[in-house]
Amino acid sequence: MPRTVYVNGEFLPEAEATISVFDRGFLFADAVYEVVSVLGGRLVDFDGHAQRLERSLSELAMPVPLSRDALLEVMRRLTVENGIEDGLIYLQITRGAADRDFAYPDPDTPQTVVLFTQSKPGLADAPAARTGLKVATCPDLRWGRRDIKTVQLLYPSMAKMAAREQGADDAWMVEDGAVTEGTSNNAYIVRGGVIVTRQLGSEILHGITRAAVLRLAREAQMTVEERPFTVEEAQSADEAFVTSASAFVMPVVEIDGRPVADGTPGPVARRLREIYIEESRKAAL
Repeated sequence: MPRTVYVNGEFLPEAEATISVFDRGFLFADAVYEVVSVLGGRLVDFDGHAQRLERSLSELAMPVPLSRDALLEVMRRLTVENGIEDGLIYLQITRGAADRDFAYPDPDTPQTVVLFTQSKPGLADAPAARTGLKVATCPDLRWGRRDIKTVQLLYPSMAKMAAREQGADDAWMVEDGAVTEGTSNNAYIVRGGVIVTRQLGSEILHGITRAAVLRLAREAQMTVEERPFTVEEAQSADEAFVTSASAFVMPVVEIDGRPVADGTPGPVARRLREIYIEESRKAAL
């Protein structure tokens, strides 16, 4: 069934949705994005995603084209019109269309705003949560402002494909001897009952799911340590896992061909996934 998408104030059949060939998102990756999960027809962590969107736009000196209330209304309408029970809503905002020039166009240039949905039945019951993921490591060769959620995703895409060629599900990127993050997720290990994940900075995305999971972990009296960790430390850990808006909490059971502990999902990751999904369903809008 064709989807209804949102483009610059209009709800359109996907076949009729177009943007300019001069759009700076297309020419320069001059754009930011967000992905919001839908569980039971309701939006997960909407306020967190809206706040991060506003920060990303501010870091790139872009205006906020839609208020939070307007954005929420658009997302809810798309969810209903596309019959999304479980799935994702993708949002992208660019600096707009202008003749190709490295310098930013006139500040009054209309921005491009696009949203669409993806249906993912059983999103919370992904089989990978029961078996765990295998990851392969690679050098982190991305630009230095990874805290801004831009659409510059070519290198993470290359890293993911390289990992798959090695028989892994995803890649963990490494810089100066320490893991930064996965291609589309934040990375964690568990050692002696302590959850370890890299501290916030320009090196990693400030994950909305990350923030929620760490808050829930602390509320559950789990100890959290925010610091870098090495690949070797991860391989010898008791557990490893990743978090993201679309995967929630997902165990990692193998790193560069070496099993983590006994090679099965650990109790901390399993419990955090249960808590996160349960609390997300309660708080969803």
